[in-house]
Amino acid sequence: MSFVITPPATVSVPVTGTKERFPVHRIYCVGRNYEEHAKEMGFTGREPPFFFLKPADAIVAVDAGGTGTIPYPSLTKNLHHEIELVVAIGTGGKNIKAADAHKHIYGYAVGLDMTRRDLQGEMKKQGRPWCIGKAYDHSAPIGPITPVAQAGDVNNAELYVQVNGTDRQRSNVSKLIWNIAETIEHLSAAWELQPGDLIYTGTPEGVAAVVSGDTMVGSVAGLGTLTVKVA
Repeated sequence: MSFVITPPATVSVPVTGTKERFPVHRIYCVGRNYEEHAKEMGFTGREPPFFFLKPADAIVAVDAGGTGTIPYPSLTKNLHHEIELVVAIGTGGKNIKAADAHKHIYGYAVGLDMTRRDLQGEMKKQGRPWCIGKAYDHSAPIGPITPVAQAGDVNNAELYVQVNGTDRQRSNVSKLIWNIAETIEHLSAAWELQPGDLIYTGTPEGVAAVVSGDTMVGSVAGLGTLTVKVA
């Protein structure tokens, strides 16, 4: 088979403890999935889950113990961090029941859903899609994927992000409005999940701006840390 242009390289993420890598198919993100974050965004209650996507090549994969770098993106003056537990799908499926969701998970990682908040907010006001605020280049930093057997109890794991050594976000995965299994059930009713899909499960309260020169250190207990500097 020949192509009229050179096909892009496969986007991938390192896997903890191996030299193998996890190829990325799609990136799904869950919006407003922690109650206190929903409140700080002006919403309350357990609304039905909703999703948005980022392109696979928005990934910035950071090796264990390394420091990733992202450029300060164009057009924005209000770049926000959102620390998240990321679920890596190993076995695809459609209409997956919550009780069976664990069978489809390969592992977990620490991720940052970087957001051009001012652009997102403007699109919301206009009733337009907010891809420009969420799905831009370098908007999905992620650390190594830890296979399920090594990940511990992620459903009750503490997660946090610090900026220049100061706490910004700190919460627990147990506070998800829609837990991991429920999220997979809802998501797989709308899309057929594929091996290689990543699910950014939502962020807790405390989202705030970063500027050039800032260093973010995020963690989910049992999954190591993710260090990213804004260039």
